[in-house]
Amino acid sequence: MSTHTGETAGAETPTAKARAGKGGVRRLLGRLGGPAVRTRLGTLAGVVILAVLFWRLGTGAFVDGVRRIDASTLAAALGIGLLTTVFSAWRWALVARGIGIRLPFGAAVADYYRALFLNAALPGGVLGDVHRAVRHGQDAGDLGRGVRAVVLERTAGQLALFAAGGAVLLTMPSPVHDQIRQAALPAGLGLLGACAVVLALRMNRAPSGRKPRVVRGLLGEARQALFSRSTAPGVLVSSVVVLAGYVAMFVLAADVAGAGASVAQLLPLALLALLAMSLPLNVGGWGPREGVAAWAFGAAGLGAGRGLTVAVVYGVLSLAASLPGAVVLVARWYTAARDRRTADPAHSTAATRVVMEAPAVPEPRPLAPRTPGPERQGCVVRIPAQLSEVRSEKYAPKESARLARSSLPFSAVPSEGRPMTPESV
Repeated sequence: MSTHTGETAGAETPTAKARAGKGGVRRLLGRLGGPAVRTRLGTLAGVVILAVLFWRLGTGAFVDGVRRIDASTLAAALGIGLLTTVFSAWRWALVARGIGIRLPFGAAVADYYRALFLNAALPGGVLGDVHRAVRHGQDAGDLGRGVRAVVLERTAGQLALFAAGGAVLLTMPSPVHDQIRQAALPAGLGLLGACAVVLALRMNRAPSGRKPRVVRGLLGEARQALFSRSTAPGVLVSSVVVLAGYVAMFVLAADVAGAGASVAQLLPLALLALLAMSLPLNVGGWGPREGVAAWAFGAAGLGAGRGLTVAVVYGVLSLAASLPGAVVLVARWYTAARDRRTADPAHSTAATRVVMEAPAVPEPRPLAPRTPGPERQGCVVRIPAQLSEVRSEKYAPKESARLARSSLPFSAVPSEGRPMTPESV
């Protein structure tokens, strides 16, 4: 019996170890797929790309790009940044309203400026968007909808970029023109096949009770926020204006860097750089943009070093255009600190405490009326009988006080005319 039990335990041990090993692998994969790890890996990839560019092209392109920027260029960048930020905030407000969240336009512009500055100043390039999503969700009382509003707003911008980039790269000469044309037909057929599969699933779908409510709700929110009659025109117009502003910023950077190319030549190169910026492999937006710009300008015959200089100028101008977000960040921090000081009881009662701790000035007492005093006869003072009775009644100790005093040990009050002895105590 004992041998059978031992064999069974020995047979179960490898299975338990296998399950534990699988659980450990799943936990490791879950940690590697977490947002913090992805952000660190993306930052590391951006640093590697910049290091390779430094090694191959040197630091002259970076220094030359920064030196070429003057005050008029910074003013133009601030103007373009204002245009793109205002229309981006308008798109965000439209999307938020589409899913049932109120977002005032002025607050949306301020929060979008702050998010742009954090995106440019912090690694990863998306921490500012995460911050505005969480803050808007908390202010609106619905964190989930606040996050989804930001995700849908960014998705609208990416869809506009992909659509415009595909159209321009297919119709205009670029370093990837031939590759895009070769991949266009398979990509189109794949898209048609996916649409056919989705249509077949909708025609032969299961009863609505079996369909996941969460997925259905998310799709309904996306349709209402992006493709409804009330929001679709505004989202489309704002996305086109924002993309045009980004391209104008790139053309300005190319003009400052002395690229010597026309707008028609720069347009596909700008879209390639913007598509590279959408990759989560950067340090505050730096990394893939510079690498793709250097490659694209080199393939177009404009020089890889010149493309790197254009990308550096574009990065500096984008950072300058987001500087109003730093002002918003400091103003919000100062307002929150002032509100905390006002709400703190220790600060609100400081003046009261000072007044209470100040020394009190005694008020002058009025003079008591003169009462008839005792009659003095020689050295003997005689007190009138009436006054003696009044004083004896007024200042006579109460019965409770006499009882309490007489009950104390070693009292000096005699008891029944006899001296105090230890036995009487």
